[in-house]
Amino acid sequence: MMESRFARPSPAAAPLPIEGGPTFALRQRAMRALWGLAWRLGAAWTPPSWMAPRRFLLTLFGARIHPTAMVRGSARIWWPGHLTMGAHASLGPGAICYNVAPVTLEAHAIVSQRSHLCAAGHDIEDPAFPLRPRPIRIGRDAWIAAEAFVGPGVNVGEGAVLGARGVAVSDLDPWILYGGNPARALRQRRRH
Repeated sequence: MMESRFARPSPAAAPLPIEGGPTFALRQRAMRALWGLAWRLGAAWTPPSWMAPRRFLLTLFGARIHPTAMVRGSARIWWPGHLTMGAHASLGPGAICYNVAPVTLEAHAIVSQRSHLCAAGHDIEDPAFPLRPRPIRIGRDAWIAAEAFVGPGVNVGEGAVLGARGVAVSDLDPWILYGGNPARALRQRRRH
């Protein structure tokens, strides 16, 4: 299991999250607050064509972003240091990237408007209900369509498509079109 650098505070420091305590240590919460402020002031308001300043701000906070990658100002990124984007990859308007664990968008991967990449869930078998980060990878030429959801640990294969409002909770095979909740294979996609 991939460990996040955002670890839960020690149990002696605070009550468990299920008891109202914090999930993350004060230092991590402060870093995220600084990031949120920087994004709101330096990027969220920018016009769609201002990709370069948004990429610069993301890299300043640790993201690995190709110079041709596209991130819209209305996208919400939990922590830039866990984001990698390849050439011409795109994170669309209103997309949510809850990247407690690493999230990778390979070259030409598209995450459309209001889609949700959720790289953590909770362990429902543990009474403490701890957060369990698991990385997400969106393969080259894959498309996550509008308002779709990709869950923790999902690997979206090269050229795969998750249709609008689809829900992927397990890996998606390359060059297959998926749809529904949970996502199921609908048909083969023609390779480029």
